[in-house]
Amino acid sequence: MNADTPLIFTGAARLGRKWLERDRSLVFAAILLAAIAIPCLAAPLAAPYDPNVQPDIIGLQNVAPSLAHPMGTDTYSRDVLSRLLYGGRLSLSVALFATLVSVTVGTAYGAFAGYSSGITAAILDRVLDALLAIPRLLLLIAIFAVWRDIPVPGFVVILGLTGWYGLARLVRGQVLALKAQDFVASARALGATRMRILVRHILPNVVTPVVVAATLGLGHVIVLEAGLSWLGVGVRLPTASWGNMIQDGSDGFQVASHWWISVFPGLAIVLTVMAFNVLGDGLLRALSPRNAKT
Repeated sequence: MNADTPLIFTGAARLGRKWLERDRSLVFAAILLAAIAIPCLAAPLAAPYDPNVQPDIIGLQNVAPSLAHPMGTDTYSRDVLSRLLYGGRLSLSVALFATLVSVTVGTAYGAFAGYSSGITAAILDRVLDALLAIPRLLLLIAIFAVWRDIPVPGFVVILGLTGWYGLARLVRGQVLALKAQDFVASARALGATRMRILVRHILPNVVTPVVVAATLGLGHVIVLEAGLSWLGVGVRLPTASWGNMIQDGSDGFQVASHWWISVFPGLAIVLTVMAFNVLGDGLLRALSPRNAKT
């Protein structure tokens, strides 16, 4: 490997096609994720009803799945399928943008911490250790319990700003290993500045773990958002999300007799998170440098 050929781009086209042919689980995960995400993102076109309309609070309350309502209705006569699609649109959007925030901050912090030296590196490492020691879920519950009327954009930013610590530690370790390589010494000998070495020669070789971590992180954020919304401190009703839909049907009587209210959003969460996890594992195998000769 030389300074102008980042590891991530070595034989990328050939390896991509080969692994798509060999790794059936990667293809399956991508298809499953597309089958879930596309209808959710097209919710205004795909949903048969308005997700918040309560047409007949008595006559259409807790109606079982039927042709008119394929996933039934909830306690407030709202169509579960419509709320599932709109809720998925929100949950996926929250996961995507929160992950973008955490990836951006985590990569920048980890790269700077890994390439720094002396007292600066020591301070950054200790700060990261302190942040990693804080239980994320408890921190989020405390924040949202105090700030109860938080809008969705603020919810996304807080999720992102509390989720970058692990990625920063991963990027820091990668940068520490890469900056000792010969191609970095060669670039330094040719007069490249520290910033150019970091941006041009080191960061491209960190893309693989960052992409894999981001893919796995999407599933984690979906579960985290669902859990917070189920607890009542996440996305607020009447706005639909998969988490507060499960909370709508979480009463013992509801679960036993009106199972469709919580089962369908729960199934959507399980399938989506499974797809992201399988996709992340597949990308790790496909982008691993050791597979360059296979």
